[in-house]
Amino acid sequence: MTTTEIPTLTGEKADLLGTLAQHRFLFRHTVQGLTNEQAALTPTASELCLGGLIKHVAYGERNWITFVLEGTSAMEFTEASFAEHTNSFRMLPGETLEGLLAEYERIAERTEAVVAALPSLDLSHPLPEAPWFTEEAWSARRVLTHIIAETAQHAGHADILRETIDGQKTMG
Repeated sequence: MTTTEIPTLTGEKADLLGTLAQHRFLFRHTVQGLTNEQAALTPTASELCLGGLIKHVAYGERNWITFVLEGTSAMEFTEASFAEHTNSFRMLPGETLEGLLAEYERIAERTEAVVAALPSLDLSHPLPEAPWFTEEAWSARRVLTHIIAETAQHAGHADILRETIDGQKTMG
């Protein structure tokens, strides 16, 4: 694992990044020891697979942190972006669990560096027009809480999938 020099954080930034790191750890732990074939299985009624979930949370985190840096221009809704979103839930041919986890780690390091460098979590950008956004703008703080919630929710999905595959439980 590569490490990036990040200033020692305290307060709210440290709390939010610490919570996110804990959920990332549990997520990565859930897929530990799986083969690529197991990571690509869809063992429940849903179309979700463990490799796809890792890929999806990495995709979402990358896009939201880019939004923190660039604002609305980072969130264009096009046919290509919708296709990328759909594929973010899938482990495509040629993708490996190891590769997906490495990309997730790179994105996590970027997130931590970006948050550490922010002058304030109050930094805010307008959201693009979309029926699923009810607010007009999100702060960096709101983006981080969204990333944490998404990571935790999908870690729960991952735990169910893993237990279905081989009986292993992340906790308990």
